[in-house]
Amino acid sequence: SMQIYRGMDIGTAKPSPEETRGVPHHMLDVADPSDDYSVSRYAKEAGACLEDILSRGKLPIIVGGTGLYIDALLMGTDFAPKGGGTEVRGELSAEYDALGGDAMLKKLAQVDPLSAARLHPNDKKRIVRALEVWRLTGKTITEHDAETKTRPPEYDAVKIALTFKNREELYRRINLRVDKMFDLGLENEVRALLASGLSENSTAMQAIGYKETVSAIKGECTMAQAAENIKQASRRYAKRQLSWFRRYPEINWILWEKAPDFDYALRVSTDFLQRAGIM
Repeated sequence: SMQIYRGMDIGTAKPSPEETRGVPHHMLDVADPSDDYSVSRYAKEAGACLEDILSRGKLPIIVGGTGLYIDALLMGTDFAPKGGGTEVRGELSAEYDALGGDAMLKKLAQVDPLSAARLHPNDKKRIVRALEVWRLTGKTITEHDAETKTRPPEYDAVKIALTFKNREELYRRINLRVDKMFDLGLENEVRALLASGLSENSTAMQAIGYKETVSAIKGECTMAQAAENIKQASRRYAKRQLSWFRRYPEINWILWEKAPDFDYALRVSTDFLQRAGIM
């Protein structure tokens, strides 16, 4: 969900040309960091890539860790109409600023208590979005989500998830990855984005690794503290990712020991695909 942005390479661990080894990669560098990119836009644009690959008799491989984006793509999610730039969104945004998050959350709870229960009063974007959907469609986001879940998936897919048997090993490697990002120049990458005029409040700059580095650049903490904050946020995110994917009984898990074993992963993945009749 963040490798789509141009100029955000180090903090997103975007694959380099050497790492792709001539294998075509899609949906990288397709948006400016200033764009308010959404999961619905991703599902549409990535879906076009899938259709093109399938039309050529090839097998698309979806890689990533953002479960919401992957699910939206595979399910062909029918998102509630977007109202970006409409008078409704502007009115609700102004109302939020005038009344505050608590009042707007109470207003949402009157029409969509389930959504309201999941949101924090400070989450202006999602509160405004939920009320906007209600105003524009007459249905709540909760109703839209429920309708989507009753539809069969758009694509048949073999799902493979990778992690380490020992959670502490996973966390150790996350910490090493953050150190490597700073060695590669994460601070300079963030400074360049800010110098280009990108707002620190943009959606792209809320990504883990970027917002913490911005705080250090602003003098709110040291760069060393920012690195520790990134490690902590990344470990928490990894935990949420694992919880997300464990909800699906059809997922095939590959569990590594202390060191990555790519040969083993290749053999096991091939077996998963053969048993599903894809290879």
